[in-house]
Amino acid sequence: MLTEPSTKYKAFPPVPLAVRQWPSRTLVRAPIWCSVDLRDGNQALAIPMNVSQKLELFQTLVKCGFKEIEVGFPSASNTEFTFNRRLIEERRAPEDVWLQVLVQAREDLIERTFDSLVGAKKTIIHLYNSTSPAQRRVVFGMSPKEIIGVAVRGARLIKERLQRLKGAEVMLQYSPESFSGTEVEFAKEISEAVMDVWQPTPERKMILNLPDTVEVAMPNVYADQIEWICSNIKNRDSLIISLHTHNDRCTGVAATELGLLAGADRVEGTLFGNGERTGNLDIVTVALNLYMHGIDPKLRFDDMNALREVYERCTGMSVPLRHPYAGELVFTAFSGSHQDAIKKGLNEWAKNGRDRHWDVPYLTIDPTDIGREYREVIRVNSQSGKGGVAYLLESEYGIELPKELQREFGPIANDEVDRLGREVSAAELKGMFWREYIERTAPWQLQSFETESRNGAVRCRSTLLRDGQPVQLSGEGNGPLAALVHGFGAAGLLRFEITAYSEHALSASEEAAAIAYIQIKRADGQSRWGAGVDTNIELASVRAVLSAINRSEA
Repeated sequence: MLTEPSTKYKAFPPVPLAVRQWPSRTLVRAPIWCSVDLRDGNQALAIPMNVSQKLELFQTLVKCGFKEIEVGFPSASNTEFTFNRRLIEERRAPEDVWLQVLVQAREDLIERTFDSLVGAKKTIIHLYNSTSPAQRRVVFGMSPKEIIGVAVRGARLIKERLQRLKGAEVMLQYSPESFSGTEVEFAKEISEAVMDVWQPTPERKMILNLPDTVEVAMPNVYADQIEWICSNIKNRDSLIISLHTHNDRCTGVAATELGLLAGADRVEGTLFGNGERTGNLDIVTVALNLYMHGIDPKLRFDDMNALREVYERCTGMSVPLRHPYAGELVFTAFSGSHQDAIKKGLNEWAKNGRDRHWDVPYLTIDPTDIGREYREVIRVNSQSGKGGVAYLLESEYGIELPKELQREFGPIANDEVDRLGREVSAAELKGMFWREYIERTAPWQLQSFETESRNGAVRCRSTLLRDGQPVQLSGEGNGPLAALVHGFGAAGLLRFEITAYSEHALSASEEAAAIAYIQIKRADGQSRWGAGVDTNIELASVRAVLSAINRSEA
């Protein structure tokens, strides 16, 4: 890299916008959406989609709620042309869905495009030519006036052929390609020249698409460009201002959102941002960004996992693990503090959700709204804390660890996970807990336990095994556990007290009916938790006491 990059690169010039309005505005409604997956997204694939793949993805886009879909570049190849004809001839497009086609300002390509549209019900014809200084100089070797001439000729060729689509509802769209790198004054001039040919009206608008074809500046500059055009172009009420951003500076979403604040009406993009170079705008992200602020995006992503599966199968692309909203790890938390906050937030929502707005730490939306599951929310690895461990045990197996027991078991589980060096499943966590607590049967093991009540007191008789040898205990107390504690002390075996106790029924899938958790404190001040499982809650509690004793003697 250069030590003085300014010798090779220059800053993008500011837009002459004296008083900008967009910073003080707020988004309150969804824009018009147009998917360009079948064109922009397709042309960026190493192996472009075949007709059957495009048909499947088209139906998926319709199911999501897109009313405008750029189905391809029908003059570019037989595959593109055939796909367009099948959509029309087989009536695959619902009556309220516009089929958008792209075409350069060349007569042969325009002619072929019209051939592909015969019989269409609703169609958008998208004309474009490049307008930036670099494109004018390097690619075309034309003056600004000549570049305007290219656009005007293309507009006229399209207008002359409109009668061929008699009976169809046709909308016209023009893009000064590389708009973001074009002088706003020239972009206005060439766009108005096309408008003079097509003569849009407030009742019959045309789409003026202003693409951020290559991100060359910060997103606020793009917003300034959009606001400048919206404020200065003639007959603004006859136009639908459209955005088409890319992601070269990783700010395609920000540029789109600021462009909407700046006055745009419409957004073009792809599912998950597939497109040339660093990709197109990700429509899923922008739509769900609106959703998380309480705005209906007018698109449905109720089953994000299924949508991702169709996208990956049809395109051969993969959604990154941490892609917003859709990535496999988006609704996960490996950090212990995050896990604890999420667990508490979800518990609060379960109790009070109907009376308040969503406000769960670290989760911008409820995963279930887009078909994700709570079991995906928290995973456990060596960096996890007690909150994640407790959440998985409770959500998967109904094991509700007391808070103090969480603090004891969390580090034990983390040490084991650290030894394994990988993420662990809920089943593995349960196995760790069972081995550490439930299956602790040495040195003490229960053989039998019987109680009887007399004059308000409980007397117990118990047969235990210590290192395989039988030990008889008897004791009295105000309950079975108090009698057991007395029995240990009376036999001179161990003096301790029970400092915490809880129990609950396990889920119906478990063979045992109940689990008990008990914390003991020995005479030497040492505290340990134990847990026991049995179909009889009294026996589960006794087993929990022995578990705690066994762990204290380990």
